[in-house]
Amino acid sequence: MDRKKSLLLLAAVAAGTTLYNLLKPVKSNVAVVQGFQTDKYLGEWFEIARMDFYWEKNLKNVLASYALNDDNSIQVNNQGYDMVKDKYKQSIGKAKFVRSEEEGALKVSFFGPFYSGYNVVMVDEDYRYALVFGENLDYMWMLSRDKTMPDDIKQKYLAYAKRSGYATDKLVWTIQE
Repeated sequence: MDRKKSLLLLAAVAAGTTLYNLLKPVKSNVAVVQGFQTDKYLGEWFEIARMDFYWEKNLKNVLASYALNDDNSIQVNNQGYDMVKDKYKQSIGKAKFVRSEEEGALKVSFFGPFYSGYNVVMVDEDYRYALVFGENLDYMWMLSRDKTMPDDIKQKYLAYAKRSGYATDKLVWTIQE
């Protein structure tokens, strides 16, 4: 590809990215945790259940790890074992707060300038269990510091998700070995 075509392509990508970010900003339209404590949320979380989507299809032993970056963004390291392809899969991204670090409304990116909503809507006071909604009803996660979640917490999160419009009967219950 010659230089002129390369520059035109680069300009088109830049313009497209700018338009995307202007026309589709990540907003939190759900009630999120207030008084969110980043330091307590950091660390490893086992996925208990999810609304299935392309990247996590056929995954078991899904683990999300969160660590603070030097710029106060949060490194997101998602990994799991693909049971069909018989290999581990990993994706590393970055999360930023949408408004304030005191609110559980974040945006996360695994692909450059494109962000999606990551809304911590429920968390227990010890930060052992969390319910996370994405930017629409296609994304939801139930997370635990352990490979299991007590049934009373699970039922509380399921009821809240159902009241919030999620099709909880379509949840994938993650195999954690």
